Amino acid sequence: MKYHNYFSSKTRYRPALRNQRGIALVTTLLLLLLLTAMSLTMVLSVSSDMLINGYYGNDRASFYAADSGANIARQAVTSAILGAVPANFAANVQPIPSGTNAAVQASVLGTYSGSTLLNAGPAGSWPEKFTIANLILSAPGCSVIGGPSTVSGLPISCTNLPPGGSVPAVTGFKYIYPYTLTSVGQSQGSEATTLVDSGNLVFNGTIAASGKTTLSFASFGTFIDQYAACSSPFIAGTLTGPFFTNGTWNFGDANALGSSTKYDFKNSTGQANGSASYWHGGNCDNNAAASDTANGTTIAPTFEAGFNLGQSAVPLPQNDYNQEQAVLDGIGQASTAPTNAQLNAALKNVTGTSYPTGGTSSGVYLPYTVNPTTHQNTMSGGGIYVQGNATVTLSPVGTGGQVYTIVQGGVTTTVTTIPTGTGTGTTSITSGGVTTVVNGVPDMIDPNTGAALENATMLYVNGNITSLTGPGEYQPAVNNGVALTITAAQNVTVTGDVRYTTEPVSTSGSTPDTLIPANNTGQVLGIFTATGDIQMNNSQNDGNLEIDASIAMISTGGSGGWINVGPQINTLNVVGGRIANMAKSGNATTRNIFFDQRFAQSGFAPPWYPSTTVQVSNTDTSSFTPPTVQRLQWYYKSSF
Repeated sequence: MKYHNYFSSKTRYRPALRNQRGIALVTTLLLLLLLTAMSLTMVLSVSSDMLINGYYGNDRASFYAADSGANIARQAVTSAILGAVPANFAANVQPIPSGTNAAVQASVLGTYSGSTLLNAGPAGSWPEKFTIANLILSAPGCSVIGGPSTVSGLPISCTNLPPGGSVPAVTGFKYIYPYTLTSVGQSQGSEATTLVDSGNLVFNGTIAASGKTTLSFASFGTFIDQYAACSSPFIAGTLTGPFFTNGTWNFGDANALGSSTKYDFKNSTGQANGSASYWHGGNCDNNAAASDTANGTTIAPTFEAGFNLGQSAVPLPQNDYNQEQAVLDGIGQASTAPTNAQLNAALKNVTGTSYPTGGTSSGVYLPYTVNPTTHQNTMSGGGIYVQGNATVTLSPVGTGGQVYTIVQGGVTTTVTTIPTGTGTGTTSITSGGVTTVVNGVPDMIDPNTGAALENATMLYVNGNITSLTGPGEYQPAVNNGVALTITAAQNVTVTGDVRYTTEPVSTSGSTPDTLIPANNTGQVLGIFTATGDIQMNNSQNDGNLEIDASIAMISTGGSGGWINVGPQINTLNVVGGRIANMAKSGNATTRNIFFDQRFAQSGFAPPWYPSTTVQVSNTDTSSFTPPTVQRLQWYYKSSF
């Protein structure tokens, strides 16, 4: 066998090497082509990224421009609306004038309907600008905060507000402005973003009471609402307690009045008119001073605590709704009179029968509940409700009990309250041979906690009190510790003495009207009518009459006064005060008003007695809080 050595044969090896020539060139060309393709791909990728980033940047920049424009325009709207509000506004005129929305809309569109540059930026940066393409600011919805529920029989609203000085007054306003605005933002070129924003702008305005304080009318010794300049002179004498009139005090010359008595005002004296009236015989002068000289006579009253002219008028109570409501719940806060349904739910008579839902012409009712299981009765309100005309006799019982004898058409109802502590005691009702005992006594209730604040009674007569008296001449009628207000829907006629068991102030001697601290047991009586008169028809043998109470016959638009409808009174003494719409004839030979000095201390007053607000600074504090935005719709779209 033969073996051939091909590896050593030159004739066979060299031709194979020659067949591989040129492969390196081809490989190099292929690698160069691949590198070129990769470079082109990278360039295209980078270019695409740059283009995408540019479009995204334009989109974001135009969006932010549109959003900024919407915020700027909305802020301009709120600033312009607030700019239309007076620096100080009152409760009787809505603070944002009608038509403000149209004026603000035109102003904002006029300012921003053209292109508004936001940021030119440094060299090379993207500028931003916006245009408000459309703005619709509709007329607002307006509602009031606080105040009565009705004004002149119509529901209260921003166009039907209580008159200036009314109590209760509006404490604020709420405006809701519907709006829609369209903002177009741009960055570079023609790229744009349109943003539409719609919703409500809510404005809340408040009238703070920091410039006023609440004051019981009991704090006046004498208050007369309507006292015209150069009308009849006020009766001279020693006059105690704060005096005020929403009109003009009239002072007469002692000689012309046929008396040597001088005017001596012991406490502050004020009036709303800038000048007082002085009568010199049959001639009247008006003078902005504390004295006046004419026709050879000088009238110079003594004002021991000053005479203040041109003061703010004192607002009057509008009605007796609070007093009527106090019987039902012991709180006494109401803007409308209780309905028959409310009376039915709260009141029962001596037999446990509820006040009729259809109303009734007479009857005595108390607020109490009956436990259906134990059949126990529990007091749930603040007093006694009498429907129809009635006579009322007050008399004390025991050391702190009080008896109310009420007669209607020959039917006598006796209510006796015997307190044993705040919120505790018993009340008995007797009529027609039936007696019902109720756990508890009428109380004044804290509206926030529901707890009893004090034993207090509101006797409300929905009609005339044809006779109000104590048990007899010179005999006590209101017991120690008894806090009582008697309110009548119409007239109250006083026919005999209504005296405290213990007098809180002196009524004789060299220093009358001096507080006697040891005699202060909290006993207090208020007599109030919003629409009628306090009439005197004295039936006592010696012709004298004493009423220990703060007496108020006053309301907005009322004509109530203190008037004698019976025989002339020899000496009339009042321990408390006199508050009236008008000064009327008392027909008394001697009249003394001894101001109950407790009414000048720490807000002491009869329970649920009418109150007012008085100015303690020059202006009310009124303001709008920063408005809130209620966004209802928000969207945007791009043009690329």
